[in-house]
Amino acid sequence: MAALAAVLLLAVVPARAQIPHGETVKADLVVVRKAARKLELRRAGRVLKSYRVALGWDPDGTKRQEGDGRTPEGVYTLDWRNANSSFYRSIHVSYPRAGDDLHAVRWGVSPGGLIMLHGLPNGLRAEEIGHPEVDWTNGCIALTNEEIDEIWSRVEDGTTIIIYP
Repeated sequence: MAALAAVLLLAVVPARAQIPHGETVKADLVVVRKAARKLELRRAGRVLKSYRVALGWDPDGTKRQEGDGRTPEGVYTLDWRNANSSFYRSIHVSYPRAGDDLHAVRWGVSPGGLIMLHGLPNGLRAEEIGHPEVDWTNGCIALTNEEIDEIWSRVEDGTTIIIYP
């Protein structure tokens, strides 16, 4: 009877995946908490790693229009990447989505775009721009170059990103 219970337990409890040495565990979700200035890589609900980030220079509230210095809030997709960015490397956030356009259309403004996870401006060190203590982007989510390298290797195109206030 105990053997049957053990077999049934193994059938319903998923086995932990064995990650071959040298391979990176991929995230299946990215979570950003703007108020905490934190980005988390998650897999199956568990935090793999978290990072301190800098945001747009006026981060309170969601992005409404191009040039407002705000980082958007909501559920998006990381949909493409740029290995030759002006900010070291960058991964695109799928902003604006249909709901983001409503405010812009109503007010006759551009919603903006090119919201990215990215590294530091090429040729500058974190200390030179106050990263991560100072919010310095135009609405993007900034990390150090080493951190964006880690994220680059752990996040596939098509991964969901949720940006909370």
